[in-house]
Amino acid sequence: MAITVIGSIAIDNIETPFDKTGDILGGSATYFSLAASFLTDVRIIGTVGNDFDRKHLSVFKDRSIDVKGIKTEEGKTFRWKGRYGYDMSDPETLMTELGVFSSFKPAIPHGSKNDMLFLANIDPDIQFDALKQMGAPRLAALDTMNFWIEGKKEKLMKVLGLTDIFIINESEARLLTGESSIFSCAKTILKSGAKILILKRGAYGATMFFENKFFMVPAYPLENVIDPTGAGDSFAGGFLGYIDNTGDMTFDNLKKALVFGNIMASFAVEGFSVNRFLSIKGGEIKGRFKKFREMTYFEELSE
Repeated sequence: MAITVIGSIAIDNIETPFDKTGDILGGSATYFSLAASFLTDVRIIGTVGNDFDRKHLSVFKDRSIDVKGIKTEEGKTFRWKGRYGYDMSDPETLMTELGVFSSFKPAIPHGSKNDMLFLANIDPDIQFDALKQMGAPRLAALDTMNFWIEGKKEKLMKVLGLTDIFIINESEARLLTGESSIFSCAKTILKSGAKILILKRGAYGATMFFENKFFMVPAYPLENVIDPTGAGDSFAGGFLGYIDNTGDMTFDNLKKALVFGNIMASFAVEGFSVNRFLSIKGGEIKGRFKKFREMTYFEELSE
């Protein structure tokens, strides 16, 4: 089994109150694919400019990620510059240059058409076109953001109606539905087509809604957060990677997948760019899963 991800591959410049760095590898498809690669096979579809440093491709290849879907176009790679405050929450965007990503039109290879599909945070028109090319993906998951909810809600809802899993944060869910309660948000969204809704809650973890049930997990506790960029996409990579690895869509297994999502997000924020993924040692992921279980599990009350 494998996952095909369609999204951005970017060059980032990040500033935090504690450090800053420039021209580092970023993008939604980048973080997702690296996180998922620890759990399943991944194919990445995206576009870069002819200014893209070839050394970045080795990051994907070293994790055995299929990069045949990354196309190099004449022009500049998508670039983003952001600054985080002391709370390390939503960053201030200082600069965005879409470059070749502004004309990105993914072509789905035949070998991907039976894969699980993750539509990262990109234009709903591109997401819709990709879904139509896939025909009948084994499982389709969707991400989005406020910009697309406000600017292309009608097309976004069409895409949502064709997907199985919707992964967004709480504020986006409220904006999309006009509801204040996350439970009301979930009811409205699940009526629109998605079978599973995941609400990302940043430093507070995540909540899953599935078959009239819900499950909440806290974030994995960390002593130092270096760079929150890509945490949400890394969460999605861990969550969907575990599902693809196990092939099990029961509620109990989806709970484990939610934990794996949080664990992969915890690695992502421990370094700039995808650097922490490059230094994960054998057993670290399972070690964090074990600690997470110890942290959240308790015995039932005796009669």
